[in-house]
Amino acid sequence: MIGVLAGVLWGALAAFVNLKINQKALAKNSTNALMAANLGRTAVDIAALGIVFLLRGVLPFSYEAMLIGTAVSLSLLTVVFAYRLAGKEKGGKG
Repeated sequence: MIGVLAGVLWGALAAFVNLKINQKALAKNSTNALMAANLGRTAVDIAALGIVFLLRGVLPFSYEAMLIGTAVSLSLLTVVFAYRLAGKEKGGKG
């Protein structure tokens, strides 16, 4: 259970970094910036999951549970942040 909670927090941090990458790319209003943002977000996702995997020997809880928590949190919060960002871009509440 602790592994899942740690994974959710770790995934939330990575999703927040993805949000900041998106915000900077959208502020530039450039196709190249958006393509670079996609690459950056993919790198953040791989790094977040990879770090959990590489630390599996030193984690005091199940790394599988943390990996699943990270993936779920990262996936869900990235979608939530994208919708909120899209709402702000359209002039909505977001």
